[in-house]
Order: sequence, then C-alpha cells, then structure tokens
Amino acid sequence: MKERGLSNKEVVNLTGVSRNTITSLAGNATKRIDYDTLEGLCRGLQVKPGDLIEYIEDDTNDNA
Repeated sequence: MKERGLSNKEVVNLTGVSRNTITSLAGNATKRIDYDTLEGLCRGLQVKPGDLIEYIEDDTNDNA
C-alpha cells in the first residue's frame, strides 16, 4: 500500500475492507487473513494474491 503511495483511507475506499483490518495489515499486526479480505484487496488494488503475500520460511526446527 505504501509502495503505491496510498493512504489507509484510500485503500479502505478502493477495497471495501474495514479500516481496522487495513490498519492491522499495514502495521503487520495480523497473523492470518480471511478470503474475503484477500479478495477485496486483490480486486480493489488490481493485483494477484502473490503480489500481496510473501512466504518466509521459519528457521527453527520443530522436529527437534
């Protein structure tokens, strides 16, 4: 969102996603995203899910 020069308010208006959700996403305060939110972001910002989501592998070994 910042990369596109959009304020949180502009993203809310473009996507229909709630202000609280956009604020949480912008501040990296979310642990998950539901499909309706992802769809709203993709449609409103005209992007694909892969443009919004990055997988970062956990370095810890859970099998130890």
